[in-house]
Amino acid sequence: MDELLSVAEMYRADALTMAGGVPGPVLMEAAGAAVVRAVCERWAPHPTVVLCGPGNNGGDGFVIARLLLEAGWPVRLALLGSRSALRGDAAVAAGRWTGPVEAADPWLLDGNPLVIDALFGAGLARPLDGMAKEVVEAMAGRTVVAVDVPSGLHGDSGQVMGVAPQAALTVTFFRRKPGHLLLPGRVLCGEVVVADIGIPDTVLDVLAPRTLLNGPDLWRRRYPWPRLDAHKYARGHAVVLGGARMTGAARLSARGALRAGAGLVTVACPPDSVPVYAAGSPSLIVNDVADGGAFEALLADPRKNAVLLGPGAGVGQGTRDHVLAALDAGKACVLDADALTSFAESPADLLDRLNGRCLLTPHEGEFARIFPDIAAQEGGKLIRARAAAARCGAVVLLKGADTVVAAPDGRAVINANAPADLATAGSGDVLAGIALGLIAQGMDTFDAACAAVWLHGEAANAFGPGLIAEDLPEALPGVLRRLKAGGR
Repeated sequence: MDELLSVAEMYRADALTMAGGVPGPVLMEAAGAAVVRAVCERWAPHPTVVLCGPGNNGGDGFVIARLLLEAGWPVRLALLGSRSALRGDAAVAAGRWTGPVEAADPWLLDGNPLVIDALFGAGLARPLDGMAKEVVEAMAGRTVVAVDVPSGLHGDSGQVMGVAPQAALTVTFFRRKPGHLLLPGRVLCGEVVVADIGIPDTVLDVLAPRTLLNGPDLWRRRYPWPRLDAHKYARGHAVVLGGARMTGAARLSARGALRAGAGLVTVACPPDSVPVYAAGSPSLIVNDVADGGAFEALLADPRKNAVLLGPGAGVGQGTRDHVLAALDAGKACVLDADALTSFAESPADLLDRLNGRCLLTPHEGEFARIFPDIAAQEGGKLIRARAAAARCGAVVLLKGADTVVAAPDGRAVINANAPADLATAGSGDVLAGIALGLIAQGMDTFDAACAAVWLHGEAANAFGPGLIAEDLPEALPGVLRRLKAGGR
C-alpha cells in the first residue's frame, strides 16, 4: 500500500527510527545525499544557491551544499537567521560546512541560478512574512528544487501559507504527505521523488496511518468480478432516478453502472420521459414512476438493491421525497447533485438519515450546501471530507482533481490519477454510475467509492484528449481488462 503520512506522523517516524538506534545526523546526511542524487541525475553542474532555514530543513540544506560542492558544483549557501541559533542535528550539519554562510536575501537569486529550497519543511505553522516571504517570492521564474515541500506549503493540507514557489522537483523522504497530492500542493511540488533515508517500514506498524494514495492495491482483492456460477441478479439490480428535463445525466449514470458490471439497471422516470430513456440504450430497463407512491412500489422489489439519486433529477420536494423513500426502503444509496442540493435548506433532514451503506458524491459547491459548518472550517480538503463522513455516518467522495474519499471510521484516500480532460459536463454522472454498479454487486461502499474514482480516472487517461462524458463508459472495459490481468 502507498501510505501517506501527516506531518505529525512523519515526526514520529523520525523519532522511532532514532530510538531504534539510527542517529539524527545520519538521517540528515541520508536526506541531503538523496537530494543531491536527484539533482545530479537531472542537471549538469552549474551555479546553485542553497537557501537554508532555521530548522532541520535548513540542516538538510547544509548537507546538500557540502555534497554538491564536493561533486564539483559551484555553490553558494545562504541562511535565514543566525548560524549560532541552529540547534540539534541542524547545528551538526552546519558545523560540517566549511564554506561561507551568507544572509538569505532575494538578490542572491540574480543570474538565474538553480535554487535549492531548504528554508521550511512540511510542518510550517504560520504564513511566511518578512525576509522569508521576500526570498520565496524571488524564486519566481527560477528552477527550484524543494526539500520535503516547497517552502510555504503545508504538508497536511497542500494549502499555501502566504506564498510558496513553483518547484520543478520536490524530494521528500520515506513517504509522501497529503500536501504533495492535494491542490494546490500537487501542482507546486512539480515532480516528486520519495527517497529512502533509512527509516524502516516497520515504523508503519506503530503509526498505523489512515490516509492512503488510492490505487488497485487497496481494493483489488475485493473487486466483484463475475463468477461462472452466478446469474444477472447475483450481480445486482441498480436503479437510477431519471429526471424529466436533464435526461442525459441519468442516462450517463446508467451506462456507467452497466459498464461497471451491474447485472441489471433500471431507470425510473416520469411517464412522459420514458421514450427518451428507452431509446437511449437497449440494455436499460425503463420504468415510469408517476409519483412517490409508484417509486416506493418499484423499490419494494428486494432484488433492486442499490439506488442512485440526483443526476438530472431536479431540485425540489419531489427529489427530497424520492431520496427519503430510498433510504426508508433500506437500499444502498448513492446521492449526487440535485439529491444533495434539494436538502440545502435543512441538511439535517438528510444527514441524520444516512448510514454506512450510503455514498455522497458532492463537488465543492454541493458540499458547502449540505455541510456549511464543515465547509467553513480551515485545514483543507482531507480534514473536511473526514469531518463530513463522521458527521453523517456515510462515505463521502469529495470530487475534484484531488478527489478525497472518506469513511466514517476515519479512513481516507486521496486520488491522483485524474487528468484535466475530466473537467467536462457529465463526467461526474458517469462516476456516480460506476460507484452504483459496484455497490449493486455487493462491493463495500468505501471500496466501491475508491475503485470507482480510480477507474474513472483511468478511463479518461485511456481515452486521452478530446474526451467527453459519453466516452468514459466505453473506455472502461479496456481498463477493467488490464485490472483483471493484474495490471494497473
